Amino acid sequence: MKNMKRTFALILVVVMVLLSITACGGSDSDSAVDTIKENGKIVMLTNAAFAPFEYMEGNTVVGVDADIAAEIAKELGVELEIVNMDFDSIIDFVKTEKGDFGAAGITVNEERKAQVDFSVEYVTSTQYVIIPADQDPATYDLNGKIIGVQQGTTGDMYYASVTDTFTCKEVKRYKSAVDAANDMKAGRVDCVIIDELPAKKIVENNADTMLCYDPGWAPEDYAIAVKKGSDLLPVINTVLERLMDEGMIEEYVINHTGA
Repeated sequence: MKNMKRTFALILVVVMVLLSITACGGSDSDSAVDTIKENGKIVMLTNAAFAPFEYMEGNTVVGVDADIAAEIAKELGVELEIVNMDFDSIIDFVKTEKGDFGAAGITVNEERKAQVDFSVEYVTSTQYVIIPADQDPATYDLNGKIIGVQQGTTGDMYYASVTDTFTCKEVKRYKSAVDAANDMKAGRVDCVIIDELPAKKIVENNADTMLCYDPGWAPEDYAIAVKKGSDLLPVINTVLERLMDEGMIEEYVINHTGA
């Protein structure tokens, strides 16, 4: 019996020591950067319906954010994998580590900051309104309109769905602003609210039927989302700061807008 007690005690000590070692070394197992390097790839989550930041070129996701992501992958010496998904699921997927980071023209706001960590801000934008070409932006009234938005975007959450800016008749939510704009052409919505550059790109492709204007709402900033506490964040910030210092973000925007 005494020998059995000693054996049990010894096993208990060994287990506690192992647990202690694991706890002390936990930072290695929790390292997103180490995992990415071990896997040989980094996974970007995006919604490729937001030109010029992300859009499809054949079967490939391209755009400003894809170019930035390629530089992040290069910094780490790994391959880049881009997963195209619904915009309003990106934050949840980042939180649950179903991807390494989210880059999709994501506006920084308090609600999102409570769920994920954000990189330095690399683009400032504002919301635009797309309307039929026969309407006058100077007199266009959003009150009483059926408004199309991309679900989960700023246009949806902070303008179309609130009542202190204007009171619309109905908000119709779509997977992309392009889908919303197509429904506007079909007469199913009166106008579309979406970020400036995507709005301009949509209008550029439909110049005979629509136009867009700046209603004068507050500017907003885009950043890259990572899981809270991720050691990937300093790597992303280093890359973004270098690209901004070199003027490459502006060059990416020009390249993908044809400006």
